Amino acid sequence: MTDTFRQQMDRELGLLGIKLNEKQLDQFFTYYEMLVEKNKVMNLTAITDEADVVSKHFSDSVSLFRVLKKVMDSGDGCCGSGVYEEDMLKGKSIIDVGTGAGFPGIPLKIAFPVIKLTLLDSLNKRVKFLEEVCNELGLQNVEFIHGRAEDIGRQKEHREMYDLCVSRAVANLASLSEYCMPFVKIGGFFVPYKSGEIEDELRSAGKAVGILGGELVFVDKFMLPGTDVSRSLVIIKKVKGISKKYPRKAGMPTKEPLG
Repeated sequence: MTDTFRQQMDRELGLLGIKLNEKQLDQFFTYYEMLVEKNKVMNLTAITDEADVVSKHFSDSVSLFRVLKKVMDSGDGCCGSGVYEEDMLKGKSIIDVGTGAGFPGIPLKIAFPVIKLTLLDSLNKRVKFLEEVCNELGLQNVEFIHGRAEDIGRQKEHREMYDLCVSRAVANLASLSEYCMPFVKIGGFFVPYKSGEIEDELRSAGKAVGILGGELVFVDKFMLPGTDVSRSLVIIKKVKGISKKYPRKAGMPTKEPLG
């Protein structure tokens, strides 16, 4: 592990209220090395510079910590309180839909090892890479699924079974909600990671979110540490069950978003 990697991780995650131990730092660096090496033969990410990976992949992924207490506790926890209680997350199930190279799921698992993580992606060779990474890092309670969200979200063992669904996938919020909300149990949350100005997107997705059993709770807007990237974590709570007709068949949520 390079000194610059350690210092940047300590600094940027410290701003989020996260303190990693030596094992976790080693896991993050090994993940970085495996990502860059595999990227030579597989298109995983356009971001390979060490500092950029830390800021735009690792710090970005675990920025969910800013709202975890409010999301997972649903009590009086305040966004950005900087208070992390391990028991609060123990046994909580999180699914990362369209995980790609493992973001945000694997960084969340490294930072919060007590969670139960499911990684879903439509490309089998990416799923195989994620299995290699998790095996190398010694991460446990991780499930890997190769498939389309539209299909997996209809399966009994996954439909409305998760406490939290996260996604950094690039899609408009209405489409992404149809892909992701079927996985969330009533009382659970869907948190898409969005960038840039999203006010118009939020307004246009409002009807879709309601149809899919969701309710917008709040949006946490901030700048990623060490970058000029604007990030918004959109907090959507599942307040009622979802109709059996959703998600629609493959491709429809993107071609004809609800609303």
